[in-house]
Amino acid sequence: MAFDLPKLNYQYDALEPHIDAKTMEIHYSKHHATYVNNLNNALQGTGNEDKKLEDLLAGVSGYPAAVRNNGGGHYNHTMFWEIMKPNGGGNPTGDLADAINRNFGSYDKLKELISNAGLTRFGSGWAWLVLKGGELVVTSTPNQDNPLMDVSDVKGTPIIGIDVWEHAYYLKYQNRRNEYLAAIWNVLNWEDISRRFKLAIH
Repeated sequence: MAFDLPKLNYQYDALEPHIDAKTMEIHYSKHHATYVNNLNNALQGTGNEDKKLEDLLAGVSGYPAAVRNNGGGHYNHTMFWEIMKPNGGGNPTGDLADAINRNFGSYDKLKELISNAGLTRFGSGWAWLVLKGGELVVTSTPNQDNPLMDVSDVKGTPIIGIDVWEHAYYLKYQNRRNEYLAAIWNVLNWEDISRRFKLAIH
């Protein structure tokens, strides 16, 4: 099989109380695993099994919907797990902090914009911080789409991606998506997010 479920670098309960253990377990072991399995099944026998995921997404309009949905789901969740960590949060530093201040005025303004992008995304989707043409921008996508895809309204390199599907928060927060979006900042892994920014900017 071309793609595997990546190892989670922390226990299911490690992000408590902000992300509850049962949500993490179901989200990772059921939802993400299903995206990986369905992506492999969609690619089987097509000659595209060995393509990099980013290359598949860049030309996703030329593939069946199963590749778009499950390839996006695999990429998005892999990133999501990595940009969170136990005892995370705090403030961005260094070049990323400078870019945030330059593009948005302050970290608080960035938080406001990303939270609003997540709150106003109708139905299921993602809120993003993206590097586009050397500038940071905030956007959102429906379903499992992401800014790497040629079908995306705003194209660029994802730096932060926040899952706003109900399965990401409903057990703990029910319909209070705003509370989940406020809590997520307490588990962000700024080291990994800064690494993504540095890779994207060079």
